[in-house]
Amino acid sequence: MKNEISTNEVMKLLLQACPSYQTRWEEYVKDNYETGEEHLLYIDLSDFSAHIIDLYKQNKIDEFPAVFEVIELLHTSGDDYVKEASTIGLLEDMQNQLLTDKIDTSVFKQFLKQDSLKWWNNLNDFWGGQTKYVGGPEK
Repeated sequence: MKNEISTNEVMKLLLQACPSYQTRWEEYVKDNYETGEEHLLYIDLSDFSAHIIDLYKQNKIDEFPAVFEVIELLHTSGDDYVKEASTIGLLEDMQNQLLTDKIDTSVFKQFLKQDSLKWWNNLNDFWGGQTKYVGGPEK
């Protein structure tokens, strides 16, 4: 039996790595969920992504090493849903927000670890037309 990271563990891990997100997270949950309501991981990751971009724009990157370690852990030890959400729900949101804010997407490459960097680059390849789909073969 595998010991994989499940959906309900993801935000706990990210909050441990990024304590500056705690207050924003509490407000986000209060504004978006009823008590006991199931959380939507992709949407939660989108809000976390926005927080990371805000930190970057303020040059508050002290938590980045721990955050990107967790992102790598999600890619290497998450269940299939967590792995996919870590790429499409988190990394892709980060890239899209960077592009929206006219910031070079390569700024996070220094923080990304091996597997998460692979997926970061794969997203770029997909959007650049080099692959047919994320994780897919070349055209």
